[in-house]
Amino acid sequence: MLSLVTKVLALLVLLQLAACSSLTPSTEGPVSEATLGSTPWTVASGGSLAAPAWQHYKLPGKQATKFNYVRKDGRDAMAVSSHASASMMRRALRIEPAELGSVRFSWRVPDLMAQADMAVREADDSPVRIVLAFEGDRSKFSGKNAMLSELANALTGEPMPYATLMYVWCNTRAPGTVIINPRTDRIRKLVVESGAGKLHQWVDYERNIRADYEKAFGEAPGALVGIGIMTDSDNTRSSTQAWYGPVTLGRAAGMK
Repeated sequence: MLSLVTKVLALLVLLQLAACSSLTPSTEGPVSEATLGSTPWTVASGGSLAAPAWQHYKLPGKQATKFNYVRKDGRDAMAVSSHASASMMRRALRIEPAELGSVRFSWRVPDLMAQADMAVREADDSPVRIVLAFEGDRSKFSGKNAMLSELANALTGEPMPYATLMYVWCNTRAPGTVIINPRTDRIRKLVVESGAGKLHQWVDYERNIRADYEKAFGEAPGALVGIGIMTDSDNTRSSTQAWYGPVTLGRAAGMK
């Protein structure tokens, strides 16, 4: 029974991207005990973003992924190393639907995980993920998702987000493919890179948040309430590493 509760709690914590306590910034060394705060690694909405700062969010019963702020190839970057581990760096925020614009990010991946498959529960790992969490009308939840949200609230004091959109690098699926999470359809992954063609180099992206959310979920987005990065290899029990560049949220078209 305890093992089942631990697994459920780990899942629910992963689903969450709500506010956490802020920590002080650090520009060197591991960030498991400190977050980027006012460092140049991440800004939003034209350069200003309210507290709380980024925090390393660990999952119960899981080995934590290692995050370090570094300079890589002349860029500010987050170096990530995962050894059969799963955790994320996340930051709470609030951007209303009318203000949603673009998200700009970059990453550098040296190798893919041969056994990973994000559509399969037992192989759902990825060397890189950009994670966006949204509010919405939870009365639309299925019975299963309503139960998960209520349990999350009971165990942690926070319901799970209405929807979570992830940008991912997939081994085989073509860019533009939407992968529904095998545990809950309230997490959907949009493939933005595929295969080995762009390994060992920085790859930069700018994505329209509203358009991507509508493609993934078939409806208009609610407020954006959390953003995170996540590298995990716990399901395949493998090792992987990557580097993330700054994650920047741009203004919506027509906003000053």
